[in-house]
Amino acid sequence: MSNVERDPVSASCTRGPEATEPALHEVEILAPRDVPLGGPRSMSVRRTLPQRARSFVGAWCFVDHYGPDDVARRGGMDLPPHPHTGLQTVTWLFDGEVEHRDSLGSHAYVRPGELNLMTGGRGICHSEVSTVRTTVLHGVQLWVALPNEHRDAERDFQRYVPSPIRKDGAEIRVFLGSLLQAVSPVRTFAPLLGAELILEPGASLTLGVDAAFEHGLLVDEGDIELNGTALSPAQLGFLRPGIRSLTLRNTSPARARAVLLGGPPFEEEIVMWWNFIGRSHDDIVRARRDWEEQSERFGAVEGYAGERLPAPELPNATLAPRRNPRSS
Repeated sequence: MSNVERDPVSASCTRGPEATEPALHEVEILAPRDVPLGGPRSMSVRRTLPQRARSFVGAWCFVDHYGPDDVARRGGMDLPPHPHTGLQTVTWLFDGEVEHRDSLGSHAYVRPGELNLMTGGRGICHSEVSTVRTTVLHGVQLWVALPNEHRDAERDFQRYVPSPIRKDGAEIRVFLGSLLQAVSPVRTFAPLLGAELILEPGASLTLGVDAAFEHGLLVDEGDIELNGTALSPAQLGFLRPGIRSLTLRNTSPARARAVLLGGPPFEEEIVMWWNFIGRSHDDIVRARRDWEEQSERFGAVEGYAGERLPAPELPNATLAPRRNPRSS
């Protein structure tokens, strides 16, 4: 799923100058905002990144969390072909099934426990449609900003099914990077960590992590303490670099589930608007123009029954990058 708001705001993945950095071991709690996508029967997502308080977790710069949505009532997902630049998209489902088509020629079905990662450097477009087999749709859509040296990377699509690891009443699926003894083979352009964690009631799990990474824990269901700080569903707990271990405890009477994200602080400036990531206002203007003119830059999606998604109007202001948040 992508940012198909009709009136998207621009975002510089940065912390505002008025923000105050927490202490090294303090867990910063980020609450999401509700974002409706499309018309009255369309999906609504809970967007945790970007926001004023925190815009990056490593190179992760966009976190949408949706569902569980009753498809019969809400209509499911039907996102026409739309473009991307300067990023990798990560789709991870908890429930449901989504049909993916892109201008690379990929045709895949996204299912729970299966990573689908698409690279749209210079340009790619894709469509996403929930299948007729889907009754409940539930998952996360994540974006990774490409480093400047790889911002024009070739189109790519990767799929990976991680095997679960069981430890101390938890089930862990590492879909990007490495954790415990698991190493994902999926190619990225910056060091990353991405994992789904399911904890049984009362389970307490301690994980050794890379001290050079920032970490964010997005709670999907249940109540979880992260290094002693309570997090509720849809909240994201953020920790700055310097932490060598994370302790998660499920304080719920039922199972709890979360997604763990991590990576070294992203030290570059980016401008993000609609589905584009660039380094300047002009980058975004060119990308929008190329999409509207149906340039070969983005290619075409074959097999989608419908029209491509038009780009919204640009705001009457210059989209300017800002300095990245301090991370130490």
